[in-house]
Amino acid sequence: MITVDKKANTLLEGITNMMNGAKDDYIKMSTMGGKELTGYSKEQVDNWDNMIRSEVGQKYIRVVRDRGVFAFIVREDSGKFKKGDILKAAGYRAPARNSARGNVLTGNYNIQWTGPLYLK
Repeated sequence: MITVDKKANTLLEGITNMMNGAKDDYIKMSTMGGKELTGYSKEQVDNWDNMIRSEVGQKYIRVVRDRGVFAFIVREDSGKFKKGDILKAAGYRAPARNSARGNVLTGNYNIQWTGPLYLK
């Protein structure tokens, strides 16, 4: 788990910060115990940025890594969510709307390379 402290001025900048935090967590996990980053793990890190895409919808930005949804980002304030809130995916097309896992604009949230953290 990595804490993303950076604030962002735009959603795109915030998504970049979030995915850089996830990449840092992957590196941390892959090099645990003093291991060197080699083979498959090095290949994943080298291709990390190329495997990420953002798909803008009416309410959310879907952040996809490789072929799976990494997270949904709220585009505008609505109901209980604020612009920039990070939502876990309930499926490929919709977020889990139970609670935000952080906010890409305000920073100071935890992220893992596998995606936003589950609620405690």
